[in-house]
Amino acid sequence: MPPSNTNNGDTGLSGAIKSRTAKVVHLTHNDLDAVGADAIHRMRYGTEGVFTIWSSVGKFPALLALVAACDGNGDLLSISDLGYHRDAESSLKRAKKNGWRVEWRDHHRWRDEEKARIGMEADLLQIDTGTCGTGIVARDLAPDNAVAAEVARVVCDYDLWKHADPRSAVLGQVLQRKKNRDHVRDCLVRGVFTDDAIEREYAEIKAEMTAMMQRSLAHATFTGTRYRIAFAPMYGYPSETAHFIRDQKGTEIEVIIGKDGKFSIRSVPPISHLIAREFGGGGHPNAAGGSFNFTVIERFTWWLFKKSRHFAELEDVAEKISKNP
Repeated sequence: MPPSNTNNGDTGLSGAIKSRTAKVVHLTHNDLDAVGADAIHRMRYGTEGVFTIWSSVGKFPALLALVAACDGNGDLLSISDLGYHRDAESSLKRAKKNGWRVEWRDHHRWRDEEKARIGMEADLLQIDTGTCGTGIVARDLAPDNAVAAEVARVVCDYDLWKHADPRSAVLGQVLQRKKNRDHVRDCLVRGVFTDDAIEREYAEIKAEMTAMMQRSLAHATFTGTRYRIAFAPMYGYPSETAHFIRDQKGTEIEVIIGKDGKFSIRSVPPISHLIAREFGGGGHPNAAGGSFNFTVIERFTWWLFKKSRHFAELEDVAEKISKNP
C-alpha cells in the first residue's frame, strides 16, 4: 500500500513522491471531508494507485510547490478540499511543465478571477459550494458507485453541519486525532462507518472533549458591538468548542486560538471566510481559519494571560465587513 504522508514536515516527502509507483498523487486537507475524498479516490484508482498527502490549509502552498517541482511523468495530481491561494497559479504552471496532469475539486468560495486564473492551468477545475469536497469527488470519480454516494452523504452531513446522521459526528470527532485518518479512510473504502477501534476512540474523545470545552470557556474573552465575539484558547476540538461557547453564551462569532496564533473561526453571519482572508486564511462563510502570526513575545503573553492585541484587529475587520459585505 502506498504510504499516506502523515508528517508534512518530513524532508523525505520529496523523495517519496519521486519514487512513487502510484499514478495518482492526492493532495488534500486533513479532516473528515478529506478522508472521504481520499477513500473515493481509492475506490476509483485502487488502493495501490493513490499516494496521499494530508495538508493543513497553512502548509498547502509549500506542499503544492513541492509536488509541482517533482517529475510528473504524465501522472495525475488531484487536489481536493483545499481552496485557492495566491501562489497556486505559479505552482500549477511548474507542475504542467514537469509533466503533471492537474485536477482540482473544492467547495470553498472562490472569486471569479481566481477561478479564471486556475482554470487556465488545471486540466479540470470543479468548484461547488453547495456540497462538501467528498460530494464533488464522488460525483466526478464514482458517479455510479452506491458506496461512494453513501460516504458522500455521511461526510457532507458533518462538513455542512446538517447533523442528521449520527455516524457523521462520530467520524468527525474521531478524526480530530490525525492517527485515525488512514484507518477511517480504509473503512470508508469498504463502506464501513464504524468498528471497535472507531467506537473506542470516540468514547475517549467524548470524555476528553467535555473537559477541554469547559476549559476554553473559562478563559474566553467577549467583545464586540456589531457582533458578540468570543475569543478563547484552543485546547482541542475547535468546531465543537465554538458551538459549545455559542450555546452557552449566545455569541455570534467564535474565534478559537492555538498557541502559535492559528485560529478557527465560526460565525452565525456568513462572514467567517471574509474575516479569515484578512488574516492569511480562508474557508466557508460560517466556518474558516486564519492566523494572527504571533511573535515569540505574543505567544508567551497569549499563553500567560489569554489576551491579545489581535482581538481588536479582528473585531475591526468584522465591523467593516458588516458595513461592506
